[in-house]
Amino acid sequence: MAGEDWTLRTVEELKAPTNGAIAIGPFGSRMKSDCYVPAGVPVIRGNNIGDTRTLIGEFVYITPELADQLGNAIVHADDLVFPHRGAIGQIGIVPRNSTERYALSSSLMKLTCDRSQVDPLFIFYYFRSTDGQHELLKNASTVGTPGIGQPLSSLRSIKIPLPPLPEQKAIAAILGALDDKIELNRRMNATLESMARALFQSWFVDFDPVRAKADGRQPSGLDADTAALFPDSFESSDIGTIPKGWQRYNLREIADILSGGTPKKDNKSLWQGDIPWISPKSMTHIHVEDSDEHVSVAAIGNGTRQVPNGTTLVMVRGMGLHQGVRISQAQRDVTFNQDVKAIVAKSIPSTLLFYGCLHAAPMLLSKVHSSGHGTGVLSTEFLDGLEFVMPPKVICEHLTEPLIALNSRISANSRQSRILAALRDSLLPKLLSGEVRVVP
Repeated sequence: MAGEDWTLRTVEELKAPTNGAIAIGPFGSRMKSDCYVPAGVPVIRGNNIGDTRTLIGEFVYITPELADQLGNAIVHADDLVFPHRGAIGQIGIVPRNSTERYALSSSLMKLTCDRSQVDPLFIFYYFRSTDGQHELLKNASTVGTPGIGQPLSSLRSIKIPLPPLPEQKAIAAILGALDDKIELNRRMNATLESMARALFQSWFVDFDPVRAKADGRQPSGLDADTAALFPDSFESSDIGTIPKGWQRYNLREIADILSGGTPKKDNKSLWQGDIPWISPKSMTHIHVEDSDEHVSVAAIGNGTRQVPNGTTLVMVRGMGLHQGVRISQAQRDVTFNQDVKAIVAKSIPSTLLFYGCLHAAPMLLSKVHSSGHGTGVLSTEFLDGLEFVMPPKVICEHLTEPLIALNSRISANSRQSRILAALRDSLLPKLLSGEVRVVP
């Protein structure tokens, strides 16, 4: 421990002096999926726990009447939640928001802290640290579905080194401020992405500016120079009416569709280089810049291939493909595996192609079929057949400028968040071990 003023206390000693301060979620038979309703008390599941203290993803709900029956499986603001089955090692904290209460899923357990001894956010960050992760995982079994034997006893026995309460609060405030900025960037990016998608839909799918001009109206929200780039009438084509002077293309005409691969794992010279090797698990956001695995220059053309910054990456095979088609844009030169197709623009701006593919995601999802092993597969022929209606090249480049600007802001926010996360993760062990002390 850092100094004489630090103490070592068990979780059992730090829990609130109330019944059910340490508790487990309800048995599965008490809260099956058929209990879920469109609105009510939200249920925290493992997939709602993310990389910051903010709960993420979509919630399911149960009725208030069922929640009233769950007793200790109900959590409130600042309660900590831990998976005891499945994603062992994750840690969440119930937010302080307008939601009065949440219910635990059957795979989670909770801790309500004694505020006179500990700051719940400090304990949250302790369990995010290497030492905290070790404590959560040391009694876990990885046979079959990962799980903790006797989860509540294991949680109660964990010993946590504690600085004085004012220093706990100061540490939590530093780490929390970094997480808050990361979350703010995430919300900003969600707004920017919605704006970019709406712009693509309006200009390149619904042709709203063309319709306005055809009706003798000034296109809303456009300056005169931008409005002048759109025609004022439609013409017939083999897919119906399209803006005059624009053309229909399929994806293969405007882009190269490339397959990836995996270099030989036993050839060390092909791995541990500086080039990201992208798989579907890296494609959790619309932009991808790095991955857990990297290859060397020698791997290019020797098991995988490299594509340039701006390339659209589409997941075409994987266990989660039936739930959604993952589409990301590379933010640097990358390589990729056989579960991903790379779409490299030839005759239109890469950002326009990217948002066109994002727009097509629901249609692509409808084309996913099963491989027979529970793995979803998206055939290349459906990618080939994607259709785009585009203006002449010079006009296309001008109309893409607003999309590029929005996309660049998303990229800058994401890059800043990665830097902040790296800073948070480097400070975390130093602050929680007392190597770096803060003055309250």
